[in-house]
Order: sequence, then C-alpha cells, then structure tokens
Amino acid sequence: MEHYTIILVLLGIMIIISTIAENKKISVPIVLILSGIGLGFVPGMPPMEIDTEVIFLLFLPPLLYDASFKIHLKEFRANFGTISSLAFTLVFVTTAGLAAIAYYLIPEITWPLAFVLGAILAPTDAVAALSITKGLKLSSLSTTILEGESLLNDASALVAYRFAILAVTGTAFVIWNAGLTFLILLAGGFLIGIGIARALSWLLRLFSHNTVTILSLLLLAPFVTYLVAERFHSSGVIAVVTLGFSMSRWSDMKFPDHVKQQSATIWEMITFMLNGLIFILIGLEFPVIVEELSSKQLLTYAGVGLLLTVAALIIRTWNVFLNRRKLHHAFNHPKLKGTRRAVTQDVLLSFQDSLIISWSGMRGIISLAIAIGLPQVSGKDGAPMKNVIIYITTVVVLLTIVGQGLLLPGIVKRNAVAEANPVA
Repeated sequence: MEHYTIILVLLGIMIIISTIAENKKISVPIVLILSGIGLGFVPGMPPMEIDTEVIFLLFLPPLLYDASFKIHLKEFRANFGTISSLAFTLVFVTTAGLAAIAYYLIPEITWPLAFVLGAILAPTDAVAALSITKGLKLSSLSTTILEGESLLNDASALVAYRFAILAVTGTAFVIWNAGLTFLILLAGGFLIGIGIARALSWLLRLFSHNTVTILSLLLLAPFVTYLVAERFHSSGVIAVVTLGFSMSRWSDMKFPDHVKQQSATIWEMITFMLNGLIFILIGLEFPVIVEELSSKQLLTYAGVGLLLTVAALIIRTWNVFLNRRKLHHAFNHPKLKGTRRAVTQDVLLSFQDSLIISWSGMRGIISLAIAIGLPQVSGKDGAPMKNVIIYITTVVVLLTIVGQGLLLPGIVKRNAVAEANPVA
C-alpha cells in the first residue's frame, strides 16, 4: 500500500514537472531524472527499488506497441538495413567491446561478468533521445532509424544477456548455438505476433459496433502478446512489435475516424504517464545504489562508467558512419542500378543525420531493469558484484541522458543551420 501511494504521488509530481518543463522549453527527461534524484535524497523517503518483472511486463509492451503502431512501415522497410545494423550488429559489437574494456578496468570482474555488463549497457533508449529532441524538427530519416532501432535492439540485448548469465553460472558458451537460438527467438516472436494480430482482427470485426470493446481489446493486446511469447520462450519484444505493425495497417483500412481519434488519445496518455514515470524512477534508483558502496568505490566506478560511456559512443559513431559509407557506395555502384538491391537516395544518411543518430545512443530504463534483475554474483576474489554493476549502469544511464541529452539539442540546431546554409 505504501508503494501504491508513492506511485500516485510520483505520477502527480511527474505531470506537474513535465508541464512546467515543456512550457519553459526545458528537456523533460533530464528534469524528471534530476527531480527523481532529489526526491530520493529527501529524509524519510522510502526506497523505491525497480522491479525488473514490472518493467518488462508493465512498461515494455505498451511502449513498444505504441511506437511500432505509429512508425511508418514503408520508411521502416526502406531503412531496415541501417536499423538492423544498429539493433543487431551494433548491440553484439558493443557488448563485446564494453566487456573487454570492463575486464581490464575492473580488477575484480571475471570475463563472464564483463560480458553481462556489456550486454546490459548495449541497448539504447531512443525514447529518451526523441523526448529530448521533441520539437527540434529531426529529419524523418533520423526519427525512423532511431524509432526502428529502439523497437528491435532490446531483443538482441536480452539474448546477449541471457547467454552471458549462462556463462556466469558455468554453462559453456557455443557461438553457433547462441546464433541459432537468436534466430529461433526472432522467428517465434514474429509468428506469435502475426497469429495474435489475426485473432485480434477477427475479434475487432466481431465487435465492430462497440467502440469501448474495441479500445479495451487494443489496450489488452500488447500485454497478452508479450506474455504468450515469453511463455513459449520466444521474443516478447519482436512479438509486440509485429503486433503493432499489423494493427497499424489494419486500422488504416478498417477503423472509422472516431475510433482512431479515441485510440490515439488513450495511447498518448498512457505513453506520457509511463515515459514520465520511467525517468523519475531512474533518478530515484540512484540514491538507493549510492548507499550500498563506499566513497572510494563510488568515485572509482563512476570513472569506469564515464569511460564505458565514451567507448559506447565511439563504437556507435563508427557503426553509423560505416553504414553511411556503405549506403553511398551501394548507391553509386553501377551494377546495382535497377536491381532489387539498388539503394534509393531517400535512405542515404547525410553527415548531419549520422552525427545526430550517433549522439542519440542513450541508455535508459531497460539497461537499469536488466541490471537490477541480475542474480547475486561474485567476482574473481569472491566480492559481490551486483551492486557494482547496478551502480556503473546507473552512472552510464545518467551520463548519456543528462550529459548527451544536454548537448543533443545544440547539435540538432547547429546541423539544421548547416543544412539550411550549405557551403558553396
């Protein structure tokens, strides 16, 4: 009951702070995180520990569904090469790169634990980036790529994390087995998403005369889809995203205008509340973790978090500009002209788009939830490492959202000026 009361109070605070921040043209996510940190240090404030299951079951399905429902499927398909590179290839490369750095920076950490930390920090949170750049007129290409990446990268990060945990517990890691499992998870999630979308379409046609029933079924569908997929050991993320894509196409053809408007209003309210609450919870978690470590550990591991943040940004920038180079090479390749593999001009990344996408690699609630759900683990000398991993993750999340977030609007504006006034 105590946590229920606190959640209601936090929602009220979040609504007021968000409204004030928007009116003052201040980044809402940054203000909410800093407010959460401040609230966490208030004397007598009960500790608010994030429940991993709650994050994955309550927050993830509706946010994924809403994002996949709104994204333009045609643009998503056109840019799938870039999106998949960020959501799959980059996640695994980042996991390996950060694991290697963490292993040599943290004396107590083992290789399996280093890969756990790398997998935790690999997925980005485009919700934070898009919230921060809201109103800054990002190009349609940048927005599509960031949204598409956020829809898919959680799936690959969770697979990497799962195999890293198996290695921690002594299970041998076999790369071909990991790859096959990943493909099975994706395929299973896709099939479950398609199956539930068809079943839902049938129900919506059956109750087409009852608007309340239609809206209720649409609200329930993401949660059911996620649970069913996870129950059958498939990717709940891919299942919900597939459902969102399918229902978006179906609604364009079948939904009357008043249902579309009511549904859009409901989902806008839900995502506003959940996104706002997520940022406050991130801030509230920081004081809880700080109390578990000594002053020396706090300073040392904050430095590690800073170095990992910089490394992740460098790896991401390399991947984005490598994709830019490949796209331009394929566009200019004479043998690809007129073939199915031809690259159209509207998917080519400009230098400005590449820079914005690179800088938008922020970490968020998913990384923190995975870290908090980590079982109690020990390092080389038997020292408990869970709190260390949670603290480093929290530092990276705060640095990326607050640090990169404060600079991102300036980068977007400078790039907008550069595009408007090209050098002759």
